Amino acid sequence: MVLWGTLNDGKMQEEKTARPRGRPKKDPNAPKATYHLSSLERARRATQQKIRRHKKAADEAAKKVKKHRQHVKQITDNAKKIQNGLNGTTTRVVDMGDVTATANPVEDLVGDQEVIFKPNNGPQEEFLSSSEEDVLYGGAAGGGKSFALLVDPLRYCHNPNHRGLLLRRTLDELTELIDKSRQLYPKAFPKAHFRESKSTWVFPSGATMWFTYLDRDKDVTRFQGQAFNWIGIDEITQYPTPYVWDYLRSRLRTTDDELRPNMSMRCTGNPGGVGGWWIKKMYIDPHEHNKAFTATDIETGKELLYPDSHEKARQPLFYRKFIPARLTDNPYLMQDGRYEAMLRSLPEVERKRLLEGDWDVAEGAAFPEFSKEKHIVAPFEMPTNWPRIRAADYGYASPSCVLWGAIDWDNNIWIYKELYVKQHTAEQLADKILELEELEPQPHYSVLDSSCWNKTGFGPSIAETMMRLGVRWTPSDRNRLQGKMEIHRRLADNPLTKLPRIRIFNTCNNIIRQLAGIPLSKTNSEDVDTKAEDHAYDALRYMVMTRISGHASIHKSLQAIKDQTFKPMDNTFGY
Repeated sequence: MVLWGTLNDGKMQEEKTARPRGRPKKDPNAPKATYHLSSLERARRATQQKIRRHKKAADEAAKKVKKHRQHVKQITDNAKKIQNGLNGTTTRVVDMGDVTATANPVEDLVGDQEVIFKPNNGPQEEFLSSSEEDVLYGGAAGGGKSFALLVDPLRYCHNPNHRGLLLRRTLDELTELIDKSRQLYPKAFPKAHFRESKSTWVFPSGATMWFTYLDRDKDVTRFQGQAFNWIGIDEITQYPTPYVWDYLRSRLRTTDDELRPNMSMRCTGNPGGVGGWWIKKMYIDPHEHNKAFTATDIETGKELLYPDSHEKARQPLFYRKFIPARLTDNPYLMQDGRYEAMLRSLPEVERKRLLEGDWDVAEGAAFPEFSKEKHIVAPFEMPTNWPRIRAADYGYASPSCVLWGAIDWDNNIWIYKELYVKQHTAEQLADKILELEELEPQPHYSVLDSSCWNKTGFGPSIAETMMRLGVRWTPSDRNRLQGKMEIHRRLADNPLTKLPRIRIFNTCNNIIRQLAGIPLSKTNSEDVDTKAEDHAYDALRYMVMTRISGHASIHKSLQAIKDQTFKPMDNTFGY
């Protein structure tokens, strides 16, 4: 705005003032405007709102009708395809490159439907046809484990009540898995779509597959209140403890009569990793590979059975199975040999894990010379004239371990039985030992941790308590370094026989597991890590440190001991 004014000398001068901006301020004291609608106008507006509500309800009903019609059509089409298959109609196979399994691996695809994923013969096919509730498909890299895990739940996607959950440890790994599903799922179900916001596949029937990641164990509680009939984890050895797996098992449930008998827990993984120890303990060690076995408690090793009050009393709660994976199972990666060559170039530990699928090798293991092929044998009936030896490491809060061994004519030790229990008193452990030795040759020599003779009060020591019940012991040699070196010596091959001086029956799972995985101490490279689980190892160390040599001397000393009556004479050790 420009204003003109007159100065004293009569001349005009331009004056500028600010232009008012914005709306003028409203007077708070001004009366408020009121609007009065006629009864006719109010009725008109109410009618419009009612029309909109009814139209919305009609649209929703139409969507439901359309969905039900699609479901009915799908069921009808499937029935026709099944009938065509029964009448001899053949299927057409589509070459998918490195996509190597069927969309419905248990012969759900019949008629003229395309088979878009054909399983490789061997472990992959066995995994996809497994009926056990809990299955691990693990071992060497490149065996087709991830694709098999993606395919397995597709057999249930025709059911609208199917809810599946597939996990990876990190978001980047999950993205890779989702990319693989984009190659496969639309070919199996052309109308299936992926909801990016919820990271969920929705199939034409209404079935869903939820893809997510879980980088922290404690975050598993976000699945509280959820229910799934199929749960899978890819690369499960990335989880340091079984907490996630155990918690997810509580989410495995459904009310659908078709899905309830087929509820599944599926996982894949390579040897090693932070969780390799519990995977090995849960799936690898308890039973022979490729065969179903009753699931066991990871802490106690006891079979999981229905309680006596249940109608299925003493029957297995569920079955587990471990299916080993090998690179040779995947013909696509074996064709040019480049992937195999890359795996062979890895350091020894990683090469054994990823190429050979060896679950026993451990990084920083105290006994790298230990091998299942060399040191583990199937049980056999040993000659009765082989002297027997028993060795034990006692614990209450921590496990107690008792090992039984036999000594052949070449002074080799054969570990043929073990007892591994927790929270057993000295009396309870003695009763167990006597029970196990009732129908077999008695040990000629028994050795127990010498600390069990220590007295902390006026009562008998642990060793004296067991000896009063008839379980005799001799105090062990507790020299840790010499004991470890003696185990090394016995694990090595005898130059004359080319065989190791110690072998173990494959039923002794705990000593096998500890010899394979017990790590070296971080502060003393000459000793094992005493913070690791080492109770079976300690029992073995006591056994090999008994300095047994020659059968004649053994029999002579044993006969002398047998002829003597037990008398507590030595105040240090109680006899």
